[in-house]
Amino acid sequence: QVQLVESGGGLVQAGGSMRLSCAASGRALRFAEMGWFRQAPGKEREFVAAVRWSASTTYYRDSVKGRFTISRDIAKNTVYLQMNSLKPEDTAVYYCAARNYLGDYAQAAGYDFWGQGTQVSVSS
Repeated sequence: QVQLVESGGGLVQAGGSMRLSCAASGRALRFAEMGWFRQAPGKEREFVAAVRWSASTTYYRDSVKGRFTISRDIAKNTVYLQMNSLKPEDTAVYYCAARNYLGDYAQAAGYDFWGQGTQVSVSS
């Protein structure tokens, strides 16, 4: 059984930075793709960023391009989300997701494994 555990959330002022981590454990799966999604109160879960494991190709939603960076450490089976120039509208619960096949990286329904989520709050 695969477990994804996020860490690194908290409260930060607008303009600040934060790094989220997602460590995978359990069965020795080689993920094809890992991603970050977020969900604000009263809103649907939305795609934030994704990375294709073997080629390290990255994808971002438009509103975070140039501010967020997704990266992965293959040896540690860990994916990171570095968030800079944070804005109040970035406030949400951030979820890590993974799957062992390639697909539409922006569709939450296509991911098989999910973390429990970590709260990110950005004050104005």
